Amino acid sequence: MAQLSNRKCQTAKPGNSVVKLSDGEGLQLWIMPTGAKLWRLAYRYNGKQKLIAIGSYPIISLVSARRRRDDARKLLADGKDPSAQKKLDKAARLTTNANTFNALADDYLEKMKRNQRAQTTIGKVEWLLDHARSSLGQRPISEIEAIEVLAVLQPIEASGKLETVTRVRETIGAVFRHAIQTARAKADPTQALRGALATPKVKSYAAITDPAAFGGLLRAIDGFMGQPTTKAALQLMALLACRPGELRYATWAEFDLGNGVWSVPAPRMKMRRAHRVPLSKQAIAILRALHPVTGRGAGGLVFSGLRSVHRPISDNTMNGALRRLGYSQDEHTSHGFRSTFSTLANESGKWNADAIERQLAHVENNDVRRAYLRGDFWDERVRMMTWWAGQCDVFRQGGKVLRFKEVMQ
Repeated sequence: MAQLSNRKCQTAKPGNSVVKLSDGEGLQLWIMPTGAKLWRLAYRYNGKQKLIAIGSYPIISLVSARRRRDDARKLLADGKDPSAQKKLDKAARLTTNANTFNALADDYLEKMKRNQRAQTTIGKVEWLLDHARSSLGQRPISEIEAIEVLAVLQPIEASGKLETVTRVRETIGAVFRHAIQTARAKADPTQALRGALATPKVKSYAAITDPAAFGGLLRAIDGFMGQPTTKAALQLMALLACRPGELRYATWAEFDLGNGVWSVPAPRMKMRRAHRVPLSKQAIAILRALHPVTGRGAGGLVFSGLRSVHRPISDNTMNGALRRLGYSQDEHTSHGFRSTFSTLANESGKWNADAIERQLAHVENNDVRRAYLRGDFWDERVRMMTWWAGQCDVFRQGGKVLRFKEVMQ
């Protein structure tokens, strides 16, 4: 039987019923009464006659139709049903198209919400993912290669934002690891980019650790003429040694002023473990003085912002206040109060180092030690924070203050 030619396909006319033109080995061009021309492949599988649709002519050319026929015959030779394989391929394409980078990124964010990650953390991850969505968003995540991720990162690197480029790479990698864990990708291309980009120089939060200089900072904060919430937040940061985000989002319901305890819920803690903070009489006095200002608001936030009682002051608000007081970002930051407390408490030699770490809500890295250190050293921490508040009063007085090690000599 003569094979079809392009001319025969083009000039074939419809009839009152379907006209079937054969190209051999089961490939047929069906001319429908409507004039439509459709490719069909007839074959036998397990003794049964079957038919598979290939597509319409001329969208599927004669050459393409023959190629698909040959592919089907190879499947038959391997004992596979071309019709069943076509369905599997279609399902795979639908799955691939559904599992785009955007889809997996959204799924990863939902996972963070289910795990009760802090809203500030989720917001930062959303911002970091936005750097990748325009380029990678519609790409099937299983098909994205390292060179594509590198193309996202290089412009950020070129702008000099080295910390941002590192965090974007890590966040993209987190999405890929989530895809691997849910069987929607097999590899994380960001691993191949380690060392391919410039990395920022690690820099600790600036902190004043000299007692006399710290006393000057405390006096400056007491004289701050800005918003009472900002002033109180800075005063409490010095007394409590907490993280800025833990304090900024605090609600009045978390404070038991009668018993001197602040209970921070797990979702707001970095390690997602509920944390208790002893309140000295100085800290309680600051909170009682602030209560008439924000304690009767509908938002319940202790440190509500100016624009809304439902939004707290920002970390930039506290750092900006320190700048207005004359302290540069290289001298002291809101996070630096933790370093001040840690340094001076350790230097005093009065307190168990593990109690200091618990006050800072640090988690022991050593698995064995962590298994044995189940307590939170509460009684010692109560005494320690009472001592620390008293030391801050001494620093604030501005008298001659000696380093603890000098006193002990």
